[in-house]
Amino acid sequence: MHRLDETQRPLDVAMVVAAALSWGTIGVAVGWLYRLTETTSLSIGFLRLLLSAPVLLITARLLAGQRAFRIKPHHRLTLGLIGGAFAGYQVAYFAAIPYLGVAAAVLINICSAPIFTALLARIFLGEHLRPKTWLAISGAVIGAGLLVGGTPQVASTADLLIGTALALTAGFSYSLVILGARMIAAEYHPVVPVALSFTLGAFLLMPAALASGLVVDYPLQGWMLIIYLSIVPTAIAYALYVRGMRSVRATTAATITLLEPLGSALLAIVLLGERFTAFGVVGATLLIVSIAVIARQ
Repeated sequence: MHRLDETQRPLDVAMVVAAALSWGTIGVAVGWLYRLTETTSLSIGFLRLLLSAPVLLITARLLAGQRAFRIKPHHRLTLGLIGGAFAGYQVAYFAAIPYLGVAAAVLINICSAPIFTALLARIFLGEHLRPKTWLAISGAVIGAGLLVGGTPQVASTADLLIGTALALTAGFSYSLVILGARMIAAEYHPVVPVALSFTLGAFLLMPAALASGLVVDYPLQGWMLIIYLSIVPTAIAYALYVRGMRSVRATTAATITLLEPLGSALLAIVLLGERFTAFGVVGATLLIVSIAVIARQ
């Protein structure tokens, strides 16, 4: 446990920042893929998991040692839940992007996950929620409503509803990943559940991806984006994050990871030409501030 006067090493802080910024590029990379070729969220999600799984397994073996994959029998069901939830998260997240655009999909997805996590932890783990947390949750809900209402690139009300539902599904799925990982966190190296969830997720998505017509006909730039998704914001980012957490406090890390939705939204505006109305900007700001409060709680 960190003492209040203990110094957080600058290099470790930089590693956590680099991980958060790299996670923020995922949505933009997927949005670019949709512009390059006709593909599906299922194909992109499956290929990312399939290509990243070996890299993550090797990373986990290097960081955790020989006992990395000695999973206790009573934890296998929890790991199965994590893998299934992560597979669902991938598909729902990537599917929301064509409906809402990258910025709105990322903000709703990422910022709803802590809300679902807080509520589920209250129900299943008995964790107490402070009044400030409830106020922040209310602010986040209002901010999300303003955000989706202030996204002019959405073509229709149907697209708005479908995209929001998918983004919220992604956030809920990721909250299950967080809760599942929290339940077994004390028993394993932090990279191990990540590596196993990606691997199991790939196996779970394989039948559906093949049955629906797996898209593999990408131009060179498309394959470069898929390989990037599989390595940089996955294996490298998680390795940096875990290494950085050696001295970085949890509250500091939770605040730093807000760079992910901020960076993703800014990249979508700069690289993909997305935009918000004034209501959307207010909603995005309220959403991020509310999640910052929840993260620090």
